[in-house]
Amino acid sequence: MIEIRGLVKRFGSRDVLRGIDLAVAPARITGIVGPNGAGKTTLIKTILGLTRPDAGHIILDGESIDASRNGSYRARIGYMPQIARFPENLSAAELFAMLRDLRGDVRPVDDDLVRALDLHEQLYKPLRTLSGGTRQKVNAALAFAFTPDLLILDEPTAGLDPLASGILKETISAQRDLDRTVLITSHIMSELDELCDDVVFLLDGRIRYAGSVHDLKLRTRQFSLERAIAAMMAAEVAA
Repeated sequence: MIEIRGLVKRFGSRDVLRGIDLAVAPARITGIVGPNGAGKTTLIKTILGLTRPDAGHIILDGESIDASRNGSYRARIGYMPQIARFPENLSAAELFAMLRDLRGDVRPVDDDLVRALDLHEQLYKPLRTLSGGTRQKVNAALAFAFTPDLLILDEPTAGLDPLASGILKETISAQRDLDRTVLITSHIMSELDELCDDVVFLLDGRIRYAGSVHDLKLRTRQFSLERAIAAMMAAEVAA
């Protein structure tokens, strides 16, 4: 699905991504983990085309993102940022309509998640009047709305109540059976342990592990992803 070769990104004299090589398998859920400042957000932004790398290439289903200057590949991506910035004067329904027009997508919006999250009564209220948790539900519904091939979810359950969080996690898990690929970041390791097939561990702008969650647990002799990642971080500090 995604192939990354020699990805480098610098901000001034600071190297944020230092020659990243990564293959993300299709129809699987891959977690991106690492401490603050490891390069997770920069990696996501380069895939989205929001940040241009200083070197390297990103290939999406055989097509170089660099060659897609018009950004048309983004139509295949659903993105859920950690904190969504909405036009406060619009309602959620108006926001859906605006995005459909911008995308030039005549298909009806897939509102399965809207129904599951019980958002219908909130769709016609100004976004500025909605609670933080409800805005996060709108954020999630927008990411899934246009049946994307690739979903990039940044701390997706942040701010959600337990019921909504459970519904969203079930929706994420169901993407495998729909042959969709999911990249997800979260500081909640138990959540990634529950959801992910694969994990990418970033530290200081380099990949220290990329592979299945199961194999990482075997490698570190730990029973949970949280303990496995902690063991790898401790080994890096000791090295």
